[in-house]
Amino acid sequence: MNNKNEHLLLIDGMALLFRSFFATAVTGQFMMNSKGLPTNGVQGFMKHLLMAADHVKPTHIIVCWDMGSQTFRNEVFNDYKSNRNAPPVELIPQFDLAKEVAEGFNLSNVGVVGYEADDCIGTLAKIHQTDRKVSVLSGDQDLLQLLDDNIDIMLLKKGFGNYQTYTKEIFVEERGITPQQFIDVKALMGDTSDGYPGVKGIGEKTALKLIQQYKDISGILENLHKLTPSQQKKIEADLDMLHVSRKLAEIHCGVPLSVSVEEARWNNVAHETLSFVDELELKVLRRYLVGSNVMVATS
Repeated sequence: MNNKNEHLLLIDGMALLFRSFFATAVTGQFMMNSKGLPTNGVQGFMKHLLMAADHVKPTHIIVCWDMGSQTFRNEVFNDYKSNRNAPPVELIPQFDLAKEVAEGFNLSNVGVVGYEADDCIGTLAKIHQTDRKVSVLSGDQDLLQLLDDNIDIMLLKKGFGNYQTYTKEIFVEERGITPQQFIDVKALMGDTSDGYPGVKGIGEKTALKLIQQYKDISGILENLHKLTPSQQKKIEADLDMLHVSRKLAEIHCGVPLSVSVEEARWNNVAHETLSFVDELELKVLRRYLVGSNVMVATS
């Protein structure tokens, strides 16, 4: 069934929560409630989500989460994300609180142990793109590989309500490659934030140029003799890591998910939700809600 008027908004919950936490934590604003529970990340996360909902006007929203630090990628490469520091103590209680608050707004939370939020987003986007428009909200450029005819990616910019929105056409015009080829670019250049090196000495500019010219990793290896001696040497030295890096870079779009899209229907924020917000003392979020367009209109 093709629901052309339906629009699914997929939220990278962890990306929004981390971004919101560090935006105010840098000045020591943890927004403690009377129980001593920090709420700064959660309030920013919900504000980002609701502003995106006001911007996109989706019919459905699903929030995707990481479920622990270990995923199948750690089996592929033991040091995957091992370079990351442990989350600050003020952030730890907000992981569960963010999901609780999302549920309080009648939002669907999705996460599967062994997979990242990106994988859940990719799986849902590919499943639903045939029936409805799909938008993804994140700050993570890795998700650009998911771009398709009916999938766009909204990358958060500084502040609230500012997005760099990519369609498949915009991406191809800007980068000179397809979204699928972006996986091969990432494999070559590596990802310092995720802790995998790719090919040492090959950065984004060179990686992009090579993929534009030779289409994919296989094409590069078939034409290795045409590369500069320096490039040949680097790729030959890191050939195993190149293949590993590609496995790490690719979003897995076959996560075993059980989520009903009908349960994810979005009808704006009911006024009863304000009492839930008050109970948790989410004052910044309440101020935003009262002055926003996302509240259900009262008759």
